[in-house]
Amino acid sequence: MESYTRYERARIIGARALQISMGAPLLINTAKNEPLEIALEEFECGVIPITVKRK
Repeated sequence: MESYTRYERARIIGARALQISMGAPLLINTAKNEPLEIALEEFECGVIPITVKRK
């Protein structure tokens, strides 16, 4: 997994949590209910399909 700054990490997890809260399908099986916790777990597993473009 690529190394992200804390700002990139926050943006990725926040964007994914918003997607989950709006009804997007989950990418992992989890017992958690909160979108932010699910997004964090997905990030730690490396399955979030969001990329960061740097200049």
